[in-house]
Amino acid sequence: MLKTFTFTLMHFCIAFAVTYALTGSVVAGGLVASIEPLCNSVGFYFHEKLWQRIEGRKVARQQIPAHAWLHHQA
Repeated sequence: MLKTFTFTLMHFCIAFAVTYALTGSVVAGGLVASIEPLCNSVGFYFHEKLWQRIEGRKVARQQIPAHAWLHHQA
């Protein structure tokens, strides 16, 4: 849990620092540092769903005998 907390803190600090360096605004830096991790979390959820679907298809293909797979592809 400590590792997750320190990673989150690092992520927040980087988002703030980059935005502050680009804009010179503490307010913009704080907003981006607050909102960007939330957006990444939502994006990560859909990214995981996509990869679960891809992995599921790989497993399904591995369970089909080779001769049936070749026939299925034709």
